[in-house]
Amino acid sequence: MALSKGTSHYNRQVWEDSSFPILCETCYGDNPYLRMMKDQFGSECKICNRPFTTFRWCPGAKMRYKKTEVCQTCARAKNVCQTCLLDLNFGLPVQVRDNVLNIAQEIPQNEVNREYFNQNLDKAVKESDPSEPWGPHKAQPPSDVLAKLARNSPYYKRNRPHICSFWVKGECKRGAECPYRHEKPSDPEDPLSDQNIKDRYYGKNDPVAEKLLKRVSEMPKPHPPEDKSITTVYIGNVGEIINEKNLRDHFYQFGEIRNVSIVRKQNCAFVTYVTREATEQAIEKSFGKLIINGQKLVIRWGKAQAKRGTVGDGESEKSKVKLAPVPGLPVGSPDYALSAPSTSTAIPQLPGPMIHYPSQDPDQMGSHALK
Repeated sequence: MALSKGTSHYNRQVWEDSSFPILCETCYGDNPYLRMMKDQFGSECKICNRPFTTFRWCPGAKMRYKKTEVCQTCARAKNVCQTCLLDLNFGLPVQVRDNVLNIAQEIPQNEVNREYFNQNLDKAVKESDPSEPWGPHKAQPPSDVLAKLARNSPYYKRNRPHICSFWVKGECKRGAECPYRHEKPSDPEDPLSDQNIKDRYYGKNDPVAEKLLKRVSEMPKPHPPEDKSITTVYIGNVGEIINEKNLRDHFYQFGEIRNVSIVRKQNCAFVTYVTREATEQAIEKSFGKLIINGQKLVIRWGKAQAKRGTVGDGESEKSKVKLAPVPGLPVGSPDYALSAPSTSTAIPQLPGPMIHYPSQDPDQMGSHALK
């Protein structure tokens, strides 16, 4: 195979020779007796344009042959498969992973700068532990969004042969011996088929990634209320196995806790922080992924006390009557408690002097009957 002339082709030391490819589980296929054809310096990397050792294999019965498209240095730099260019951990496009984890583009696209970057990366790989992961995500914390988008099992359907273009036109004469699929395309104008390998690698203009990012934008997210005085976290789906200590052990890491209360009848709990910043951090880190004692909890913002509408035990909203303070009489004294009206209706606020006792309200003394 003739290789084009380039800056890296004059120095064979930068050519890559490997004994085994870096592939995802889907590209390996379900064939337990996999045989690969190895071709030393058989092709150029489609990213850095330097020769590398290519591998070709059939992942399973009635599957199309696959081969490595990029060198291992470029695959390690992005932690992707050499064939499908999807992330090795989640099986997602690079653009989706980088957007969710807020990873900036660090690989140069200029030919000279990229060659210098690859040489430094090769040295770092040889000096490090081969079992350690590579890629820009290795120092990032695990993401619950990526875990939801990732597939739980290999998607072997992706290895099927392509659709026979002659069969679509009605001109295929191979019959059952045709290695391509004899099926009608579901959507001939599907933009997902117009993918560029460099755009997929660098994480830009990828139609598959744009489709997944649209799903990410539609996922429910906790929106902080405008009232800055709210510092309470609502915790739903609290079972009998979760107690106050379990909640404190998890939520104390975000800030100082003022109060923790559990309402068993409503199967919920409330954690109140001292500061607003601690509340925002607790909801952001716990929303959609908090599991305590095997119980997945629902995390939301708490409501203001006036909007919550909660009343004490044995009381109703009408029975909570706010009396004006009596001059010279302490609020907590028994005489002040006796001054409350015995009826369940609240005292109307009349213009004029402040009402301290029920006897001062003419409506309560039957004066309306004398009119």
